[in-house]
Amino acid sequence: MSESVARTPRYNRVTTLPFALMHVGVLAVFFFPFHWSLVAWLAGSYYLRMFAVTAGYHRFFSHRSYRMNRFWQFVLAFLAQTSAQKGILWWASHHRHHHLMSDRKADIHSAVQEGFWWSHVGWILSDEYDDYDPAAIADFGKYPELRWLDKYHLVPAVVYGAAIFLIGGWDAFVWGFVCATVVLYHGTFFINSLSHVWGSRRFPTPDESRNNFVLALVTLGEGWHNNHHFYMSSVRQGIRWWEVDITYYVLTMLSWVGITYDLRPFRLPGTHDHPA
Repeated sequence: MSESVARTPRYNRVTTLPFALMHVGVLAVFFFPFHWSLVAWLAGSYYLRMFAVTAGYHRFFSHRSYRMNRFWQFVLAFLAQTSAQKGILWWASHHRHHHLMSDRKADIHSAVQEGFWWSHVGWILSDEYDDYDPAAIADFGKYPELRWLDKYHLVPAVVYGAAIFLIGGWDAFVWGFVCATVVLYHGTFFINSLSHVWGSRRFPTPDESRNNFVLALVTLGEGWHNNHHFYMSSVRQGIRWWEVDITYYVLTMLSWVGITYDLRPFRLPGTHDHPA
């Protein structure tokens, strides 16, 4: 394992200030009476958008592990960006680069190379990666509606937060948007910061990717990270019956009604089917 290398990050204030304010905003929960319905707002908002992050940002736009028509890909992109994790093209472009350089010096968020803080959140707040290579995501960059979403990447999050406020009021907004978004940030970022250092390895990949049951539950299946790095194009990341992969289950159900199709299975080299 490589030693961590010290760096002096340059943080982008435009990104860092709203990110910090969202975390401070979580304290607003103490200004409202507690009701279990507010926990439902948090959990529902978290898992709805975690699905959009895993099925959208990751498995569809980054890896093209299944197909949808143009209408549904816009809907999924919009829903993914309600997570306030920047634009769909930005996210997917950088993730593709991560797979090309995984755990090497050029990897933009390797916990092996740079340590926990940088891989978890530092690289996102840094101004080093504000831009992305359009050529790396040209397959989706050709769609003007996706370019628009990527450019105005905060619009979906603002619309989503406003909708929660109009439906449920301030307490629902704090629990269902502010708190849920902060938890969603870190649920997503744990894949970068922990899934290359914590867990088990089934396949001898050239990086340090790991499988982790806890992270799989938190992220609806993304914790089977060693499986994913071994065969990144698969729509299914939990390949054993006990490897819970809720994102895959939902995508399969959506295929029954024609929203998703051409789901790419997990395959070992020289085989045609995923292992039982």
